[in-house]
Amino acid sequence: MSNAFNLPLEPSRDKKLLRRQLQAERLAMADRHERAVRLQHALRVWLVGRQERTIGAYWPIKGEFDALPALYRWSEGGAERRIGLPVINRDTKQLRFHVWYPGCPMEDDAYGIPKPKDTEPFEPQLLLVPCVGFGPKGVRLGYGGGFYDRTLAALTPQPYTVGVGYAHGFLPWLQAEPHDVPLDAVLTEDGLAWQRET
Repeated sequence: MSNAFNLPLEPSRDKKLLRRQLQAERLAMADRHERAVRLQHALRVWLVGRQERTIGAYWPIKGEFDALPALYRWSEGGAERRIGLPVINRDTKQLRFHVWYPGCPMEDDAYGIPKPKDTEPFEPQLLLVPCVGFGPKGVRLGYGGGFYDRTLAALTPQPYTVGVGYAHGFLPWLQAEPHDVPLDAVLTEDGLAWQRET
């Protein structure tokens, strides 16, 4: 007699259910810390060859990978390097990025996520985007709020976008919807999972 609790779950095709399933898997990963250490290393190595001087990131929630330690190390490479965290514009539902540094004043946004308080806004040249899941050719599954898609559709010039997440979130059948803005690259704990050809 098989134990149903030991069987791998087939990912749901319903995106709302799929988001919940992938988040639960991410939170339950016994080796999440080890995966995070590997992804920190992969991100630091990948950033070595990049020319951008401003990076937009995110405050990690719900078991997301925390990119901020790797970005802080990157920022030590020059005074002109800046890191930003998102601040939501309530009217447009788009993100603006404000300078972040360790110890900078923070406050919670309307969703209870910490954001920089009264720091300078800037346009990121490179944008790290958290992935609940991801598919082929830079298709991203986020939380469903559309904040990143609206922001990317409005930003000129477009930043280089890099999805970051754990490899368990790869969904080979995931298709883009009309409003989805595909990523330029995807990084996981296994390294560069995908990059758009230039």
